[in-house]
Amino acid sequence: MNLVQIISILVFLVTFIFIVTEKINRTIAAMLGAMLLLIVRIIDQGNATEFIDYTTIGVLVGMMIVVAIIKRTGLFQYLAIKVAKMVKGDPSKIIILFGIMTAVLSAFLDNVTTVLLMIPVTLVISKLLKISPIPFIMAEVLSSNIGGTATLIGDPPNIMIGSEAGLGFLDFLLNLGPVILVILFVTVFLIRFIYRKELHVEKDLKKYIMELEEKNAIVDKELLVKSLTVLFFIILGFFLHEHLGYESSTVALSGAAVLLLISKEDIDEILVEIEWPTIFFFISLFIIVGTLEKVGVIKMLAKLVIDFTKGNLVLTTIIILWASALLSAFLDNIPFVATMIPLIKGLKALAGVNIEPLWWALSLGACLGGNGTLVGASANVVTAGVMEKEGYKITFKDFIKVGFPIMIISILISSIYLIIFKLK
Repeated sequence: MNLVQIISILVFLVTFIFIVTEKINRTIAAMLGAMLLLIVRIIDQGNATEFIDYTTIGVLVGMMIVVAIIKRTGLFQYLAIKVAKMVKGDPSKIIILFGIMTAVLSAFLDNVTTVLLMIPVTLVISKLLKISPIPFIMAEVLSSNIGGTATLIGDPPNIMIGSEAGLGFLDFLLNLGPVILVILFVTVFLIRFIYRKELHVEKDLKKYIMELEEKNAIVDKELLVKSLTVLFFIILGFFLHEHLGYESSTVALSGAAVLLLISKEDIDEILVEIEWPTIFFFISLFIIVGTLEKVGVIKMLAKLVIDFTKGNLVLTTIIILWASALLSAFLDNIPFVATMIPLIKGLKALAGVNIEPLWWALSLGACLGGNGTLVGASANVVTAGVMEKEGYKITFKDFIKVGFPIMIISILISSIYLIIFKLK
């Protein structure tokens, strides 16, 4: 290990310590870490801009604008009342329903988009029930990462794996769908159990909710029609963007621009509602992790994983699964997956083994590992940012206490599944 790699690792670790301990605001800590790498010339400004994932940033900004406009229609209040009445105001049923809804949406939409659409509904419903929104939010954010694992388009690592391994939509759904269903149901019921003491609502309040008229929540029908029309085309664009040759960020930002135009909302007011601290946190984190990739740290870690197993398929599969999960809980999973892909393909060339189980191990580990910590997935960071703005702080410690054990259980279930069904 050379001096440049040591400095890069130290900057990452110190930044991460500040994020975990929250001695410094996480956005400020990440910005300081990124700037330090530039100041000591580990990277130059050209490298720094290359490391930023503009697709993620574009989707975030575009969907934040769309959600900010939809909020003004009363749609989220309408959905909240409708759902609450469907389950007769029972929060223990709502938490399961919202978890499953989020997972299903995340299988076909970007995870960040899904949580941005679910959070406003959740906040309204928690205010109606006069309970904390945190249990619902945790169920949703963990379910979004789980649901995204089930399909080719659900999470960026799957798109990368599918492209390189020649695996299609049905391949992912048939091979990962069954285990993801088990993990999803285990997760939502665990969340319900963990927060059981906070899911209590008085009978009088339940009666009051059943008497509410959800139609009265819609305050601007014209804007609602415009918003839903644009949202429909954005979602359609997310499905078709690869076939059309556009990035998902182009789809989201185009939809946002059109909605800003036809809604005639005050653009200054809308832009104020964007979670700018979250945006700058992502930009800085991309630079820090991108530096680790550039100086060879991530490649070194991936090679260690492969070398340790000495070509044994069962051991290699399990090691890749667990290493991907643990590293993805703390690092961006995209550069790790990008590094692992050629190494896995090289294993086939060297040992002539069936490497298909390794692709499923890499996908499960990289995607599910995001549930381990607050910085493990984009959806986690966005959720924490939105909730903080609403007055509900989800700390690194709060998240890891719930997310990390559930992630470990998810990977244990995945291990059993791979050994029984994929490593015969």
